[in-house]
Amino acid sequence: MEDKIVDAFPIVSPYRFIDAVDTVSETGIQGHYTFREDEYFYKGHFPGTPVTPGAILAECMAQIGLLAYGMYLLWDHPNFASLQFLLTSSELKYRGVVEPNEKVTVRAEKIYFRFRKLKCKASMEVPGKGTVCRGTLSGMLIIPEDEHA
Repeated sequence: MEDKIVDAFPIVSPYRFIDAVDTVSETGIQGHYTFREDEYFYKGHFPGTPVTPGAILAECMAQIGLLAYGMYLLWDHPNFASLQFLLTSSELKYRGVVEPNEKVTVRAEKIYFRFRKLKCKASMEVPGKGTVCRGTLSGMLIIPEDEHA
């Protein structure tokens, strides 16, 4: 299932921040991404001392912890191919930086999933640095053909 989620992932480069799903279950997901030194945003953030912008870290967490996880939760829905995702809120605290060529591991634990609304407790870790970001993420999974169901 983990490979199927990544193969069906609806976001593509240069805005795709998921390399793999390591584990996934009804209670949560773990995945990872390596921020490569040639990522488009490093040229401007910050020249000479590049670090990954917080908004990109939040996006990476949302892609793994909400979108990939939501795909798993709705995998058998008859209109799965029309799945859309909206990030509705994030309450994240940053505790460190992610530099080029660092691999991050994102873990998300389901708080609830009802009425296509998913809320998770999430964290991002870098080997040797520990937790660089954590908090909650919420999103809405939308299947346009199924709006009135």
